[in-house]
Amino acid sequence: MHIRFDIPADPAYPGRVAAALSSVRLRKFSYVGAVLAAVGAIGFAVSRGFAWGDQISSLCMAMVVGGLLSMLYSPWVRWRARRRSSRYAVEGAYDITDDNIMMRSGSESGGIAWDGVTQVRDTAEFWIVYVGRMPATVIPRRLMSAEDAETLRAHMAERGLLQLR
Repeated sequence: MHIRFDIPADPAYPGRVAAALSSVRLRKFSYVGAVLAAVGAIGFAVSRGFAWGDQISSLCMAMVVGGLLSMLYSPWVRWRARRRSSRYAVEGAYDITDDNIMMRSGSESGGIAWDGVTQVRDTAEFWIVYVGRMPATVIPRRLMSAEDAETLRAHMAERGLLQLR
């Protein structure tokens, strides 16, 4: 297998990559925030019926506010990443073989050996490549030909790396 494709200097592309990678890392904040907000709201509602409710209600309101802020943290970070990374738009390329994934962006280049990849997650626009538990890079499907995308999908499935959404 040998797949090669170019990345155009699109100002929106680095932001989409940053948003995809940060959403993986920040998903837990949404879950924790939802639990905090729900427990706080239930505690607030229950505490109103008791004599000691005024003391507890401020704690419950703090939990609700903390939960809401935690849920808003992930979208805020993704928005900032998109906004800041738009100035990093440079041409690049991917060169994917049976052994590794080579990436070039402007004058920088790097690679990841398939032996070091632990999993690949399928999203709407990218394949997110993990080394260990951390997302290392993305492979943009929409910039590849349909045949190359299917060849790469089969290669990742054969290696047991591909995890569907």
